[in-house]
Amino acid sequence: MRIGYPCINRSIGCSPSGTFRLASYSPDRLETTVERNLACLMEILRYNVRSGFFFFRISSDMVPFASHPVCTFPWQERFKKTFSGIGSFIRQHHVRISMHPDQFVLLNTPKEDVLSRSIAELRYHADVLDLMGLDETAKIQLHAGGIYGDKPASMERFVRNYDLLDSTVRRRLVIENDERLYSAADCLALHERTGVPILLDSFHHALHNNGEPVTDLLAPIRASWKPMDGIPMLDYSSQQPGKRAGAHAEHIDERDFSAFLTETRASDFDIMLEIKDKEASARVALSLARKDPRLVTGPAGLAKST
Repeated sequence: MRIGYPCINRSIGCSPSGTFRLASYSPDRLETTVERNLACLMEILRYNVRSGFFFFRISSDMVPFASHPVCTFPWQERFKKTFSGIGSFIRQHHVRISMHPDQFVLLNTPKEDVLSRSIAELRYHADVLDLMGLDETAKIQLHAGGIYGDKPASMERFVRNYDLLDSTVRRRLVIENDERLYSAADCLALHERTGVPILLDSFHHALHNNGEPVTDLLAPIRASWKPMDGIPMLDYSSQQPGKRAGAHAEHIDERDFSAFLTETRASDFDIMLEIKDKEASARVALSLARKDPRLVTGPAGLAKST
């Protein structure tokens, strides 16, 4: 079990997701921005390895407008060596990597133009992970999408459009349950039709479910992951007090997280902490999990477990 956090680090003073407005696009600006983003990503990864965080979600904004028609700059070739170097570091230290496209990426959309843009964006994400030379344990997570007034038809459309994806995308794609539309059970139904692995978001499940406890889902979700996919990924958060239902916590709820670890002790997975203070809560989570037999605290142990 690895523990990690998504996209940015609030301690080191740089951002790996720098971007700019589309109206300001130029090849020079893109090149400068990507160079800065990749340098910051490398700094975060070094920080994470020193700190014992071996799971990290890379920002989708690493290459701004990469899937937009305006982007004709050959960023893949320009930064090939840089991506390769980052990938070598990731593999050397057995870091697990994921990516999560924005909410406008909708595989079950009824609109052809939205589908076309969504497929292009997924292909960009796969390109990033491929350029790093990462295996199939590096995943792209996606929500099932919208309902559009007819949930069965929307699920059928997901299945149909999934077949349109390149194999480079399909081998990395996982889908997660959300807090309003698609429960974990719905996602498992999509898995039965497509074979796509399911990433459980435990906080979303608490808000939207079919009455089943989270422990009842761990075995079927684990079975949706093939050996080449690695152990399942799981998103964890809790409710921010005083905010709307579904608002992610600013800081880890130590009692809730400890109870979650105890409740799920029979299953192994990598935990992505979707908590707003990022590495600060990840450090607390590591401390709370220090006696958990699933937790691996260094690359040597990770190498034995993979």
